[in-house]
Amino acid sequence: MKKLIPQSIKNLYHFGQALWANVYFGFPSKKIKVIGVTGTNGKTTTCQMIAKILEEAGFQVAMASTINFKIGEEFWVNKTKFTTLSAFAVQEFIQKAVTGKCDYLVLETSSHSLDQYRVWGVDYDMAVMTNVTREHLDYHHTMEKYRKVKKKLFAKTKKIVVNLDMEKPNEFLENNAVKKITYSLKNAEANILAENVFLGLIESRFSVEGKEYRLNLLGDFNIENALAAISVGTLEKIKPEIMAEALERIKEVPGRLEYVPNGRKLKIIIDYAVTPDALEKLYALLKKLNKNSGKIIAVFGACGERDRGKRPMMGEIVSQNADYVIVTNEDPYDEDPEQIIDEVVAGIKNKEKGNNFWKITDRREAIHKALHLAKEGDFVVVTGKGAEETMAIGKERIPWNDKMVIQEELEK
Repeated sequence: MKKLIPQSIKNLYHFGQALWANVYFGFPSKKIKVIGVTGTNGKTTTCQMIAKILEEAGFQVAMASTINFKIGEEFWVNKTKFTTLSAFAVQEFIQKAVTGKCDYLVLETSSHSLDQYRVWGVDYDMAVMTNVTREHLDYHHTMEKYRKVKKKLFAKTKKIVVNLDMEKPNEFLENNAVKKITYSLKNAEANILAENVFLGLIESRFSVEGKEYRLNLLGDFNIENALAAISVGTLEKIKPEIMAEALERIKEVPGRLEYVPNGRKLKIIIDYAVTPDALEKLYALLKKLNKNSGKIIAVFGACGERDRGKRPMMGEIVSQNADYVIVTNEDPYDEDPEQIIDEVVAGIKNKEKGNNFWKITDRREAIHKALHLAKEGDFVVVTGKGAEETMAIGKERIPWNDKMVIQEELEK
């Protein structure tokens, strides 16, 4: 029945909820500086970086992201599987941040929340764009509509930060914001430009206007995320020395290129990567890191009730970059897991079933198979769920954490 109701009609209900939530909590966002971070990839990591920079500068910070929440010193895991919560939950969280005397709220803001009025009434002080690549076309139908929804965040915001390396960045710069700042890894016209970039096995380094920054996070995409955070700090007049110290303090972001320690000398990596663009960037990095020519063993799938068109694209990207490919279940929701897997498999190239490619529906069995195949020095790359705590099967949410399952299978 829900699927028969047009989204525009559903959104009237969401708008009513948002209006009531703002009135009930007294429009709390007017009492705190809200920084909204949107984009297809990199939002969560960018939120963590911005929050860390603001804290290092001495501010009290609240944050709501896909993986976690924080108000001041209190941290807790986001178990909802939503990037941005319902309108009522958002307003309640903002009210708690205000009560907690936070100066800033860093709010990861999804396209769904913008379209469904979940963040209606939030008085954003700043909007940050990481990038826009193919995702959520099951909902938005076209990239043009997807981008248009993202632009809502930038319509009335006072300050904006935009990645010049993304496609059509000027669409997000065409507004009346008082302050605009751009960042880039390669475009000299950017306000914040990364120079002297070094991508190592255990760290990344770069400089901005002569100041060197060091990250414990790998990949040029994480440098992009750092540039977005530095842009925010620059707009808030935070000294480069403070920003550099804050970014270096971040040791890892859960479920984002997260390394799983083990006694077998395997390079086990967990990453959220759920889009073709994210997978391409991830495997490009792994190939650079694979100095000893170890095998790359991939475990991945695709989410149910989401953009079906990207599934074979993801299959093709992984099969072109991994030596062994295991396609498995992820979050099927009400879709048939076998059908989802078959649609991913349709894109797999140059692999022979039973030799270097397997379909294993049970995700635990798939991880077990990958660990069984792996030898010292090999990469085991498990993507699609990151740090999520549950798996969505029909209406059920069963407990699931990739890292915990990997550790349990290693013990066996």
